[in-house]
Amino acid sequence: MSSASSSQPVSPLRARITKASYPVVARLHGMPKLTLPGITLVLALVGVFAPLAVGVPALILLALLLGWLGFLSWPVVSTGARGMRVFSVLVILLFAVSRIANG
Repeated sequence: MSSASSSQPVSPLRARITKASYPVVARLHGMPKLTLPGITLVLALVGVFAPLAVGVPALILLALLLGWLGFLSWPVVSTGARGMRVFSVLVILLFAVSRIANG
C-alpha cells in the first residue's frame, strides 16, 4: 500500500500502521468478495436495531473499521472520496451519540 501516486513522503506512523495492517488486509483479500460488505452491513444493522448496550459498540466498531480502511486508502483516493470517507465515519459516530442521548 505504497503512496506511488503521491509525491508526499510516507510518515513513520503511516508506515507502521500499514505494515501492521498488512496481515489483516491480506486475509480479507483472500476471503470471498462479499465478506467486508457483509461485516459492514451486519455492524450497521446491529448498531441501528439492537439494544443500546450492543448497538453503540457495533456502531463504534463500524466507525473504527471504516476509519482504518479510510486511513489505509487515503494516499491513493481523490479529495471527494476522502471527504466521503470522513463524512461516513462522522455520521456513524453522530448516530451512536444520538442513540446514547436518546437512551
